[in-house]
Amino acid sequence: MPKAPPRSNQRIIALWLLLCAAMIFVMVAIGGITRLTESGLSITEWQPVSGLLPPLNAAQWQDAFDAYRAIPQYQAIHAGMSLAQFQGIYFWEYLHRLWGRLIGVVFLLPFLYFLARGMISRRLAPKLALLFVLGGLQGALGWWMVASGLEARIEVSQYRLAAHLGAAIVIYGAIIWVALDLLHPVKIKKRLPSLRCAATAVLVLTFVTLIAGAFVAGLRAGLIDNTFPLMDGHVVPPAWDNLSPWWRNAFENPETAQFDHRVLATLTWLAALALFVASLRHKTSLSRFAMGTIHGVFGLVTLQALLGIAALLLVVPLPLALAHQLGATLVLTAALLACHALGNARETVPPRPNSR
Repeated sequence: MPKAPPRSNQRIIALWLLLCAAMIFVMVAIGGITRLTESGLSITEWQPVSGLLPPLNAAQWQDAFDAYRAIPQYQAIHAGMSLAQFQGIYFWEYLHRLWGRLIGVVFLLPFLYFLARGMISRRLAPKLALLFVLGGLQGALGWWMVASGLEARIEVSQYRLAAHLGAAIVIYGAIIWVALDLLHPVKIKKRLPSLRCAATAVLVLTFVTLIAGAFVAGLRAGLIDNTFPLMDGHVVPPAWDNLSPWWRNAFENPETAQFDHRVLATLTWLAALALFVASLRHKTSLSRFAMGTIHGVFGLVTLQALLGIAALLLVVPLPLALAHQLGATLVLTAALLACHALGNARETVPPRPNSR
């Protein structure tokens, strides 16, 4: 296996990784639709191999419907639905699982081909293998999430929902980062630490805000306190500390979950603004691409904030809720690009005066 594959090979591998990342982005969208349409519990078994095919005849459809009618969610939310309506929600969960399998195939087969052809370096191979293993574990994590809603609950656990979404975003971000390293290796040792720290802060805040949003979704917290900027006339909701011990409020109290999401979103926007302003002082030090990523971060964070406010005021209509979820992924993508681009940014050093 060559230690330093040709640049052409690295570009091919990078493009393949970006294709996989795009498929994960689509997966996040399908997952969002599945959650928003209450479709996630429509398939009550995990069959990694035999589950590749949907029900193919009337008897199989009836068996699947009967299994769904046996869980608490059916009686609480979908009681009285017809078989045709069940097939509608089944479609989204089936597509979600099928797309996950397809991502695995699109990742594994080219990986084995590139490996056999010696196109992957010794340093890169373990990273790619780890990404594949994480993808497989993500499937198991998805079933662990679904299983939480099949017996004692009418929806999945918000903890497991946040874990499932968070893992998907981590895998997505790692794939993009590896692809960027192949396309634009960091060669310049002297960087702009202040700007990169600011971009990293935006990245971390975006991820934490996204996870907080998963708790908002899992607790249906977007359906309460539908006013802005105050929460039904309050800066801090009066019921923010109803649960004991206190830490449970952030994860199990809908009002607190929404308040935390608002605060984190505001901090993310302020961090993006600070990054944008700071970048203006280093225009001569940054490439057009680096400046473009920073501008993109601020623009996307601002758009994301507006989408979140609109979704809240309109009581979370599906199109806006989905756009808001995908917006968070786009913000995180832009922040990743900015962090990587700033790794190649050279500090401007004024020339020394002639001593003669």
